[in-house]
Amino acid sequence: MPATNSTSVRYCLFLLLTIFALSCESTPPEQNKPGEAVQKVATLRLVGETMGTTYSVVLLSGELSAGTDSKAYLAELKGTLDSALVALNDEVSNWEKNSTVVRFNASGTGINVVEAPHFLANYRLADRVSAATEGAFEPTILPLTDYWGFGSGRERIEAGVDTAEVIRRKALVGLDKIILEGDTFLRKTVPGVTLDLGGSAKGYGTDLITSVLIERYGLKNFLVEIGGEMFAAGRKAEGQPWKIGINVPREEAAFSAIAETMPLENRAVATSGNYRNYYKVGGETYSHTLSPVTGFPERNRLLSASVTAPDCATADAYATACMVLGPEAAMKLIETRPELEAYFLVRDEQDEGMVPLISSGLQALFGKE
Repeated sequence: MPATNSTSVRYCLFLLLTIFALSCESTPPEQNKPGEAVQKVATLRLVGETMGTTYSVVLLSGELSAGTDSKAYLAELKGTLDSALVALNDEVSNWEKNSTVVRFNASGTGINVVEAPHFLANYRLADRVSAATEGAFEPTILPLTDYWGFGSGRERIEAGVDTAEVIRRKALVGLDKIILEGDTFLRKTVPGVTLDLGGSAKGYGTDLITSVLIERYGLKNFLVEIGGEMFAAGRKAEGQPWKIGINVPREEAAFSAIAETMPLENRAVATSGNYRNYYKVGGETYSHTLSPVTGFPERNRLLSASVTAPDCATADAYATACMVLGPEAAMKLIETRPELEAYFLVRDEQDEGMVPLISSGLQALFGKE
C-alpha cells in the first residue's frame, strides 16, 4: 500500500485561519463541534458541515437587535445557511448522486441547465477563468484527476505510469468540448467529456453565505469560511481588520505552523497548495495539482498561492490556476488583473527554504516596499 496523506489543504487552512480570526474567543475553536454555536463577549460563532468539510461564521453580537435571543437567532441562521448550502451541493457536487454536474457527466450529449443557477454561475466563472489563464484553470480535468487518484477518492496503488492512458484521458480535457446553448442547454461536443466544478465551489459557497448574511440579515461585520476559503466583511469588535493566518507549506509542518498573517477587510482570500493533499508510491510523490497541458502532476517552485479578490469564488479559481502556472507566470497574471492580489510562498533556488513573492498591491502591507 502507498504511504498517503490525503488530508485536504482546505481543512488544514480552516484550522489555522480560525485561530487568528477568532483570537478574541477564550475557547479554542477546535473544541466546538459542527452545529454548535458559542457566544463570547464580543462575538457569536456558528459551525456546520458542507462539501466534505466544515463552514464557520463569526458575527459581532453588537449587531443583533437589543433583547435578541442569540441561541435562537443562531439556530434559525444555521437552518437558513444549511438549506442554501444543500441547494448548492445539489447542483455542483460530484459526490451527490443526482446533482446537476453528475447528471451532466453521465449524459451522452448534455442536459438542460435552465433551473440550475448555482451550476451555471460556477460554469460561467470556470469559462472566464479558464480563458484568462489560458487553460491553467480547467474544470474538464476530471478524467485525469480520477486516473491520478484525486477525483475518485482512491489513490493509485501501483508504481509506474501508463502514458498511453494519460494521453487518452487528456483528449477529453478542454472547455472547447462543451457549448452553452442559449443559457439553457449545456452540450457536449465530444462524448465522455466531464466537469468538476470543485475548483470554485467552496469559494462560491462562501460567497453564498456572505450574500445571505448581508441581504437577508442585514449584517455588516462578519467572517465566513468554508474549508479555508474566506470572506471578511467589515471589521472585528475591536475595530481592527480580521487577521488571517497562512500555513507553512511544508509536508512535515504542523497544522499550527504559520508563515504569515494577513489583514482582510471587505475582501475574500483563497489559498491553494500541494503540501497536504498528496500520496506516495514507490518513492514518488504525487500531488493533486495536475497540468492540463501534460496530463501529469505539476511540479514547480510554487509551494502555496494565496489570492485575494472581491469575491471568494474568483479567488478560489485563480489560486488553483496559480499552482499550475508556477510562481513567475502566476504573478505576471495577477499583476495584469487589478481586481486580484496574491501572496506566494516559493521554494528557494537551493531547495533549502522558502521565500515570499508578493503582488505590488500587497507589498506595503507586508513592509516589502
